[in-house]
Amino acid sequence: MSAHQLTDLIRFARHNSPFYRELYAALPPDAHRLTDLPVVDQEAFWAANTLHGNRVLTGPLSEATVYKTGGTTGAPKFSVYTRDEWRTFVTAFGHGLVDAGLRPGHRVADLFYAGELYASFLFVLDALAHCPVDNVRLPIGGAAPLESTVPTLRDFAAQVVAGTPTTLCRLAEHLIAAGLRLDDVELVLFGGEALFADQRGLLAAAFPNAAARSVGYASVDAGLLGRPVPGPDPRVHRAFAPHSVVEILDDATDEPVTEPGRPGRVVVTSLFRRLMPVIRYPAGDRAEWTDTEAGHFRILGRAEEGVRVGPVSLHARDAQDAVADADTSGRVIGMQLVVRRWDGRDGLVLRLATAPGDDDPAGLAELAGTVTARLEKARPLYPDSVRAGFVHPLTVEWARHRDLAVNARTGKLVRVLDERPTT
Repeated sequence: MSAHQLTDLIRFARHNSPFYRELYAALPPDAHRLTDLPVVDQEAFWAANTLHGNRVLTGPLSEATVYKTGGTTGAPKFSVYTRDEWRTFVTAFGHGLVDAGLRPGHRVADLFYAGELYASFLFVLDALAHCPVDNVRLPIGGAAPLESTVPTLRDFAAQVVAGTPTTLCRLAEHLIAAGLRLDDVELVLFGGEALFADQRGLLAAAFPNAAARSVGYASVDAGLLGRPVPGPDPRVHRAFAPHSVVEILDDATDEPVTEPGRPGRVVVTSLFRRLMPVIRYPAGDRAEWTDTEAGHFRILGRAEEGVRVGPVSLHARDAQDAVADADTSGRVIGMQLVVRRWDGRDGLVLRLATAPGDDDPAGLAELAGTVTARLEKARPLYPDSVRAGFVHPLTVEWARHRDLAVNARTGKLVRVLDERPTT
């Protein structure tokens, strides 16, 4: 990282963005190191980063592309890139595709999703177009009927398929049910979700000659996060230097973690984004360093800013709001989101605590139903994914407050528990 780049970015954001000007108001004028700066509060960031009266942007929205984030809050969130920023974004990510295993001449099917301001399909397609090796791009999309997707993959003898694990597994199930397999596929590139062991077996049956690898680690709000590190563990990545800086911060103190094997939350600074600066922004994931000298880190799952259940993103605040709306008598005194995986699918459990002596089964069952309905209304992709067979139905688990998991070091409540295996 260039010290000049960072110093210039901090100065630019302080001068031109009302949000960062207020955030850094108490800092000395010469603050120039990341550790001099506070970590961005996501809720405050998105409360200021609005369509009207925006306080995050450093200038007028006169030349940019607008994308909707996958979203870890119930309210819509939008991220903007100038054409130069987008070109830098996709070019850097395209170089990372070579680390993922892309080879000259590969015929690549883009099965990510397009439309409604979402970026993943266009992002991957543009990254392939800016990749340093020649490739043939097949822009099929994740919403295309499988009845037409499979013939296209076979007609063009696609060697690479790229999409979310949910999309790729849906395709694999379709192939297996039809008694088919795609022997030409050499590489399955997944992104947007973790890939689990049971999914690997399914993909191996449909694509017997393919290796499953990460397409790369990025998000439309946080930007560039990690390029794949070749090796047996697809969770291991390294930062896109010199375009971004990745930090892993201690859960309790927000101090940078410097030793391998110690988990913390991922925070990113983008050195090329100026219209919508991203400086010490929580990416919503947890990670640990695997090789500090080389800058290699392993993604461990979602942090408490949000959680991914199959293809669905949720935020702890989504569930908190649903409980607050439903629980008019104040029976719920604590809450955790628990993500589990069984029978090949993710499932979300709301663990709700009530006070001792509150043992009205009928009343609690009614409250559980109301909470579930409110949350599904706020995040309609969840019930849609249940109907599609991608995730298990949302359930409520009643507990006492003493049953809620806490941070062993601080005693603070852990908002999100990810109990899924990650190997």
